[in-house]
Amino acid sequence: MTFETPNPKPIRLQFDRQVKRIQADVLRMGALVENSFWLAHQSLFERNLTAAGQIAKQDKQIDQLYRQIELDCVKLITLEGPVARDLRLLSTLMQLVKDLERIGDYAKDIGEIAVRLFMYPALQCMERANAMSERCQAMLVMSLAALTDLDAESGLQVKVKDDAVDADYQFLYEQLAHKTTVEGSIEPILLMVLVIRHLERMADHATNIGQRVAYIVTGERK
Repeated sequence: MTFETPNPKPIRLQFDRQVKRIQADVLRMGALVENSFWLAHQSLFERNLTAAGQIAKQDKQIDQLYRQIELDCVKLITLEGPVARDLRLLSTLMQLVKDLERIGDYAKDIGEIAVRLFMYPALQCMERANAMSERCQAMLVMSLAALTDLDAESGLQVKVKDDAVDADYQFLYEQLAHKTTVEGSIEPILLMVLVIRHLERMADHATNIGQRVAYIVTGERK
């Protein structure tokens, strides 16, 4: 009696389809996070309370996708025994979606802060904060484009943009923390300190995403 060696091609094709489905879910999650960031920006700088109300609902979708992607990656790693390249992709995607999930959380927090700030007059620092937020959003868009194209060079370029965000943060923190004359409540100042801290962390996570894309492509950590 002879035994035929199983053809590995159907197994590999099935594995590749599962990986592509995970990648598609990651991109879908990225699109939701990008939209949540935009909604947070609208709620804070355009005083759009309708936008603020939409973020929480969308955040549930983001969290659900995050859990599903993580579970799918773990299943593939533990059950399929992927080769080194596939293992690098799946393990890095698990880290990457955590960055996305955190950006989504910060967007939700900014939306909630925008609701609390609505009753107060706009602070003088809002123009610079608006520019900081736009810079952070551009970094996220750039990192997601690098992920879509699996473009290592573009992924690494995201970090270059982070210097301007750090400069915004330092300038705004100095303006807010060292304000010597405050008329009325100090709550809006405290809330804006939280906002710029959230934005700075969002930029850091966008940088992480870009670097993770580069690692997926090259296998080298930068």
